[in-house]
Amino acid sequence: MDLSEHFFRREAGRMVAALTRIFGVHNLQLAEDVVQDAFCRALEVWKSRGIPENPSAWLTTTAKNRALDVVRRQRTARTFAPEIGRLLATEWTLAPIIDEAFAAHTVRDEQLRMMLSCCHPRLPPEAQLALILNILCGFGTGEIAAAFLTGRAAIEKRVARGKRVLASARTLFDLRDTQFASRLSTVRRALYLLFNEGYHGASVEAAVRVELCDEAMRLVVLLLEHTPAATPTTHALAALIFLHAARLPARLDSAGDLHALVDQDRSRWDARLVAQGLLHFERSAAGDEVTAYHVEAAIAAAHAGARTLEDTDWPAIVSLYDRLMALEPSPVVALSRAIAIGQRDGAERGLEELEAIEGRDRLASYPFYPAAAGELELRRGRRREARACFRAALDLARNPTERRFFEKRLQSCAGED
Repeated sequence: MDLSEHFFRREAGRMVAALTRIFGVHNLQLAEDVVQDAFCRALEVWKSRGIPENPSAWLTTTAKNRALDVVRRQRTARTFAPEIGRLLATEWTLAPIIDEAFAAHTVRDEQLRMMLSCCHPRLPPEAQLALILNILCGFGTGEIAAAFLTGRAAIEKRVARGKRVLASARTLFDLRDTQFASRLSTVRRALYLLFNEGYHGASVEAAVRVELCDEAMRLVVLLLEHTPAATPTTHALAALIFLHAARLPARLDSAGDLHALVDQDRSRWDARLVAQGLLHFERSAAGDEVTAYHVEAAIAAAHAGARTLEDTDWPAIVSLYDRLMALEPSPVVALSRAIAIGQRDGAERGLEELEAIEGRDRLASYPFYPAAAGELELRRGRRREARACFRAALDLARNPTERRFFEKRLQSCAGED
């Protein structure tokens, strides 16, 4: 178990939400400190005694005891959550209130309130997203900077400002507030970014980070458990996340090497996640609105429905990418569209579309742009050109997994044209 990353990510948001209910959002730093103390204590104790049978329960108990100590020592000098402050002032109700704060249903609601609180209208969207990723998903500022492709110092400022705004609010967002729908939109965008960072992000450590994908799935399920949040658009987001996550067992092999979609063993796709994704996709059709999430989910569903690469309905996928470009145009979407056109109409047409991408200079540091050209050149039988493309991709590789992948592609086009 990777206690420094996967386990802490899963537990940190849950415990911060519970402790914020007790301490108040104006004491968010205190809640984070208590979580960090519990985590450090776990590392110390588990190193000598071994990991307990239920590490989550162990951490919860440790955090509860620490919360009791904090309230008892500081309740005369510090104000806690306004809603329950009076109950924290007496020993008769103190322990039961802290137990209630860590109950499963309470933690679920408090995490949802925290997500929506991070989307405060005084914060710009990029700060809202950074705050959600930091508080609820356990992202460090360096990782958030990688997700946003921006500097670490800028992310540190966004997170610090966001926490100041949260502290000034005194209470977390009320789930019955009239601003619920507008804030929900930003929460969905944050979870989309979280999943993408895990599935094919810019991490220098690994090309695929399954624990981040798992966290995105956990939080989107949390949204769907709250009826007002379970909109067709949220179901569309859940559909694309689950359908992409279903491919993870085939995306990396047992040696940790990356496999492109065209090379994946589809029998290794997770049938349970495919079924869940298709169910969410069906539920996403309940309304009249069609969002980028709907279109991306439709593309993922088209791939999921094809037993082989040759069975894929490429005309339908190209049409869906056309629609996605109309909704949310970007060079990355245009790249995926060009690859699909190459599958539908042949390698030469795919290369023409790659050359025609508007704003392709924004892909200058993206290794899968030259790699796509390399694949198309290889299909045309132009090995020399393909090698040049794969060398360019190798020079841009962001982690060892990508480097091994591009090295293998280089080897595949050895020899003369």
